[in-house]
Parts: sequence; structure tokens; C-alpha cells
Amino acid sequence: MNAPLNRTVCRSARLARDARFDGKFFIGVHSTGIYCRPICPAPSPKESNVEYYPSAAAAAEAGLRPCLRCRPECSPGTPAWVGSSVTVSRALRLIAEGALEEDGVDTLAERLGIGSRHLRRLFLEHLGATPIAVAQTRRLLAAKRLMDETALPLTEIAIASGFGSIRRFNSAFLETWGRCPRDMRRERGQMAAAGSCTLELRYRPPFDWHALLGFLAARAIGGVEHVEGDTYRRTIVTAAGQGWIEVRPACAGALRLAVHCPDSSDLLAIASRARRLFDLDADPLAIATHLKTDPLLAPLVKRHPGLRVPGAWDGFELGVRTILGQQVSVAGASTLAARLVQKLGHPVPFEVAGLTHTFPSAGEVADADLAIGMPAARAEAIRAFARAAVRGGLTFDAAVDSQTFQERLCALPGVGPWTAQYIAMRALSDPDAFPAGDLVLRRACAGRAAELWQPWRAYAAMQIWQGVKDGKLNVLHVDGKPRRKAAAGGG
Repeated sequence: MNAPLNRTVCRSARLARDARFDGKFFIGVHSTGIYCRPICPAPSPKESNVEYYPSAAAAAEAGLRPCLRCRPECSPGTPAWVGSSVTVSRALRLIAEGALEEDGVDTLAERLGIGSRHLRRLFLEHLGATPIAVAQTRRLLAAKRLMDETALPLTEIAIASGFGSIRRFNSAFLETWGRCPRDMRRERGQMAAAGSCTLELRYRPPFDWHALLGFLAARAIGGVEHVEGDTYRRTIVTAAGQGWIEVRPACAGALRLAVHCPDSSDLLAIASRARRLFDLDADPLAIATHLKTDPLLAPLVKRHPGLRVPGAWDGFELGVRTILGQQVSVAGASTLAARLVQKLGHPVPFEVAGLTHTFPSAGEVADADLAIGMPAARAEAIRAFARAAVRGGLTFDAAVDSQTFQERLCALPGVGPWTAQYIAMRALSDPDAFPAGDLVLRRACAGRAAELWQPWRAYAAMQIWQGVKDGKLNVLHVDGKPRRKAAAGGG
């Protein structure tokens, strides 16, 4: 289990306003009835008036309201790896995807394969609040963020943040802040241009944006994704239709997400997907501290501090792209993926540089003619993969644990451990997934126990692939034997 908050460490962090602790705990000031982030610019309260909480929900459960100066809704978020509580991490992801908007805790626990009482106990143990309290706090803070950062009408904000009605929305704001949303927005002023759907996605520095963007650019699916300069764009499909997003660096510690879609009710779900795509909930300092103990990785981590593991916008899309990449170069796989999109994808009704189609659905691929220049066995592997997704035997959300997911993948024709581990690494955001069969990783690990890198083996893989790409890691002479040149790896 997670160690309880160390009061001495928390006190030092808040007095120093140490950004490394932002989002890792919250400060409850009982003399004022508010809770803050460790970086709050307000004068530091007396320690006797302070209590420390492991989550915003725990502070809210204690009867505290969010600070209007440091805006807890802008905190970087819970680190993706919460000690031994993999179940809590999976549950948080499902809650972010709206798992408690219509169904209750019993259904959430059932999806995770545990009892509801056990799930509540885990949440109280690790976050200091129940799943319902976490969802309610998330909903409230998300609404406050949309109100401050966009010019969306309040009714649309209420729906987008999961309140369901303007009445519930107004009631929650009155109970928490003592004023209605309309008055709060008027007091703060209009903070975004009319019609804007732009959000800042906060993260914990350091963050190697250029290395991550380079990885995605090399594997971009033509027509669906496009990288230009320091900007990433891609097409998306929502319940309301086709759209697109654009992500680029904003201020220090944040990316700027611009969303163009027919319905603003999908805005928070889109932001949640974007956070996973760019691995924004990682704790880079904790990861680096662990990996730097290995002499092989230490210089690589120093060269690329904050290197993230790229996620996936859509698990099915990534799976198809990964199977296409079996036994071919990265560039070759991208060519095949672009051909598949041209053949089966859907043209978009807008004109944006580099974006022409949305990716086909699993149902459209399951029985399709995949004569796009690849072996017949690989085409059948893709169709089998698509049929498994259609039947529901293969899902890409957090409801299934990584090991079970990999076992189900490996049961499909044409899918081996390398493919399964790589998909788990990116589609499930499993920080310890490790494509051990990768040629580059096998050579780099010769004589080493990759288990020493647990629970961050996915990050170790990224550092090794990046080191080979940079020419800073020589895997051509492993065990004193010359080897043929290897590509940088990574599908």
C-alpha cells in the first residue's frame, strides 16, 4: 500500500511551494475552510491550522472548498502508477471515462473484478475518499475549469462535466463556493474568446516534448495524424460525428489542447484521452530516480529527462498499426497504415493540413479486403483482431488488467508476446509493459535483468529506443560480438 503522507515532507514542500509535489497532496486550511495545492501563492498558514490530504476528494469530504487562487482543478493529476494499487489506477481511469455517470460503484467494481466494499476500502486507503466522492469532486473541478478556460455556455458546461442539469450544476456551485456559476464567471471575467474550446493540460516537469513528438511523427498514420513543427494534430470520432484536435506546448508545465468537434459534451472525455496519449500523469522524477540506478540507463535518462511513454488515442487503431508493423520497418508500417485508411477510412468534412480521414472501426475491418501489400497471414491476423474487438472479447479500457489483456491477445492468430506487450504498453498505459522480444531491447538487455527496472520497464524501453535513435547507445557489439545494425525499435 502507499505510505501515509509524511507531515514533515508535506510541510517543507508547501513552505517552499515545491512544484514537484503539485497534485501529490493537498493542503487543507481549517481556519479558512479551503484546500490548496502545494504551490498556492497565498501567504502560508500556520502549521497548526493545516491538515494534509492525499487527494482533492479527501479534502472536499472533510468539508473544505477549493481555493480560487491556486485552482486545484488545474493540478497535474494523480500519478499514473499509485504504488501497489494498480486497481485504484484502473478505477480512476474508468471514472475519468465516465464510469460512474450512469452506473454505480457496484458496476464499477464488477468491471474491475472485485467487490464494491473492497473497492471502497482501496479508495479510502490510497485517496482518502470513496469512489463516489472522487467522481463528484472531479465533476465539480472539471466544471470550474471549463468555466474559467472556455467561453462555453453554462448549460453546455453542466452537461459536459456530467451534472446532467443546470439545476444540479447551480446547486453544487452554491454548496461548494457559496455563489452561483454565473456570478463566479462574471467576477473572474471572460477568460477565453467566444466559441473557443481550448484547454490547458497540466503535467509534472520535466517533459521531453520533442522526443515524444518525434516518436509519434515517425509512426503517424497518414491522413489520420499529422505532425508539423511542435504541433500534433489528428482526426477524432465522437458520438456527434467527426472532428479533430491540435496539441502544442503552452506555458511551462502545460500543453494546449484545441478541440474542434460538433458537440461540447465530449470535451472532457477528449481531454482525458489526450492526457493518456501524451502520458501527462506520469511522475518523471520518481521514474528517473529509479532508472538512473542502472549504469546503462543513467546517461540516457540524463540526456532525455522527462521522456514519456506515448499512449494511444484509440486502442483498436494502435493494435492494427502494431500488427502492420510486424517484421517491417517503422516507415513500412506507416505506409501500410496509410493505405488501409485510404481504402477503409472515412473522409472528413473539413480542411486541415494533413488530415483527410478518420480511422475505420473494428466492424468495418473485421471482414474487409485487406489487399494493401502485406502477406495474407498478416491480413487475417488484423481481421481476427478486429473480430475479437467487435465481439467484446477484447477491450482497451481499464476494466481489464494488463496480464489478462495480453493473454487474450496472444490467443489470436498472428499475435505474439512482442505485439501484445507493445499494445499493452501504449493502449493500456501499462508502465511496466516491456516488449522483451524487440531486437534492440534484447541486445541492450544482454547480461542484464530487466526486472530491476520494474515497475517502470516501459520507460526503460523508451530510453533505450531513444538512445539508439540518437546514436548514444551502441547495440551492435553485445557480449563482444559484432551484430548487424538494428533499427531504433518500438513498432
